[in-house]
Amino acid sequence: MPRIKLQRFALNAARPDIVEPGKPTYQQLAGRWRADFFHNDHPLVLEVGCGKGEYTVGLAQRHPAQNFLGLDIKGERIWRGSTRAEALGLGNVGFVRMMAHALDLHFAGRELSEIWLTFPDPRPRDRDIKRRLTSPRFLNLYAQLLAPGGLVHLKTDSAALHAYTLETLAGRSGAEVLAATQDLYAETSADFEAAQAIQTHFEGKYRALGVPITYLRFRLS
Repeated sequence: MPRIKLQRFALNAARPDIVEPGKPTYQQLAGRWRADFFHNDHPLVLEVGCGKGEYTVGLAQRHPAQNFLGLDIKGERIWRGSTRAEALGLGNVGFVRMMAHALDLHFAGRELSEIWLTFPDPRPRDRDIKRRLTSPRFLNLYAQLLAPGGLVHLKTDSAALHAYTLETLAGRSGAEVLAATQDLYAETSADFEAAQAIQTHFEGKYRALGVPITYLRFRLS
């Protein structure tokens, strides 16, 4: 493993804003994130698949009265997000290193107020449908972990994933689509302002190439 990665992993191990395997807090914070990690009772928002943490940190900057967690399996990506948050002096953001399918091992029922899915792998092959972050098994997880009225946001450059998610929600009892667009940045309605407010590096690249960014906001029963 390159030395720079080892150095970054060592920093992760010492940073209090990162929860990862090997730390005493790993799998010990379910139901206690606000009290024991953030030390407040503010709403808890999770980004699943946060990458380098641009979106998680951007949300934390814009909403200081909420807590934000970025989830990713890659330690180097989490290091980047943590470094960005530290440079900005943000105390309402943290990162957890884990696989998305294990959400229920790390969070209690009704613990989350919102979930953001920003540019997840669309998993275009039929054999990978169960691994899509908006497949029924993941929607079931989100429904379990979200507080009543909790929101899910999907922001993606994949028109196919956008369409698949709409179709899946249409067949789900109690699901409610609150906002949907196939071209986010062509919208002028206030319904889309929150999703337009933060733009990641790769999102900018997609837009420069003329790739439309799609967006969904929905509730689950």
